[in-house]
Amino acid sequence: MRRGLRARQRDWRRRWRHSLRLRLVTLFLILALAMAFAFVMGMRGVFASGWRDVGVPLVGDYVDRMAADIGSPPSVERARELADRLPISIRISGPRINWDSHPKPVDMDWEHKRNNLLSRTTADGHQIRFGLGTMPWERGPGKVVWMTLGVLLLFELIAYAIVRRLLRPLDDIGAGAERFGRGQFDQPIPIRRNDELGDLGGRINTMARDIQAMLDAKRGLLLALSHELRSPLTRARLNAELLPATPQGEGERAALLRDLNLMRDLISDLLESERLSSPHAALMREPVHMGEVVREAIAALPQGDTVRLQLSLDLPPVSVDRSRIRLLLRNLVDNALRHGGPGAGAPEPPRVTLRRAAPPDDGFLEIEVRDFGPGVEESQLAHLAEPFYRSDSARARATGGVGLGMYLCALVAQAHGGTFQVRNAQPGLAVVVRLSLAQPAGAAPATTMRSAFATRAQRQQRPT
Repeated sequence: MRRGLRARQRDWRRRWRHSLRLRLVTLFLILALAMAFAFVMGMRGVFASGWRDVGVPLVGDYVDRMAADIGSPPSVERARELADRLPISIRISGPRINWDSHPKPVDMDWEHKRNNLLSRTTADGHQIRFGLGTMPWERGPGKVVWMTLGVLLLFELIAYAIVRRLLRPLDDIGAGAERFGRGQFDQPIPIRRNDELGDLGGRINTMARDIQAMLDAKRGLLLALSHELRSPLTRARLNAELLPATPQGEGERAALLRDLNLMRDLISDLLESERLSSPHAALMREPVHMGEVVREAIAALPQGDTVRLQLSLDLPPVSVDRSRIRLLLRNLVDNALRHGGPGAGAPEPPRVTLRRAAPPDDGFLEIEVRDFGPGVEESQLAHLAEPFYRSDSARARATGGVGLGMYLCALVAQAHGGTFQVRNAQPGLAVVVRLSLAQPAGAAPATTMRSAFATRAQRQQRPT
């Protein structure tokens, strides 16, 4: 119990330090209390000086009159009438009469202990001491107290609402910064007011437009260069294949063709990655049976017959871009064969599993490609889907690829509205792609020239 209370206190302190609204409201409350305290103390000083100048003579004269009314020797009946009629306490002490209107201790010792302002001695030797009786507010909080507390609470709520409204642009700026960080520049930060926070939001919107323009320019330049490089590469491959075959130059000719093929694949991967990373990427969706697509993609690989398949047969057709899903499967299975296949010394061949996700995510389809190789370090898992990232920098490109295969697979999954996850399977590496089984809205096949060109490029592409 005590530990939970401490945890809640720590959470509250952490939330208070993080919330600018709460700190501002707390500052307003402290300032209000400080001003009220200063006002009360100032008024107390004013009343104290006025009491000495005006109140003391009046109170002294009134005490003399009450003492004379009680008489000498003191009359207990008259003293009781005064105590019942006025909010005062009377204490009579002397040789014959000892009587107290308030048997419980009542504080009558303020100020008159020093100057005997509220104490009188009768002629027969009795001392009559006057003090304050039971005040109304001592009986319990009245309506005025509760109304005062309610008004103070209402003022605090109004202050919090005003601060929240004033700082609302900070929430918009934070949400906009998160969108811009994810590359979503289509929705700018709303400008609600013409103050400093409004100016800040406008400047961030300007910065986001500049960044988007630079990214579009970079993407356009990369696409243009890639398109321009494909024609000379095709001519170079054709000229290399037409060279006369001689025993001396056969090895050099094969090495030249291999490098040209690698450059062609790299350019194709660059083009496809730029198309898929664009927010306007077009997918040629069609209902397909994913099991057939998996078999076709693996059968086209040189060592595809060594891959084990575990395919569920009760899956409904899925609306996907067939050619791009085949590209995803080829890249994943080729990567598994390269690092966890028979040639890599793995104890088991790679395995491809097609299944429906477990509840409550049974509205999704999962494709898992797993090898039984050495896997990768945990610190490298988050970087495997980055472009041009290769887990072993010392590997030759001929065996390690160009570092775009995983990146392309992640882009294909994201373009279909799915997820892409990489984890160590102990042993080996497992990649899980999750796609929705629901028909997406507006999933009509794309018929643009750009998507048709992209499809032809995919069919010529080799796994990286």
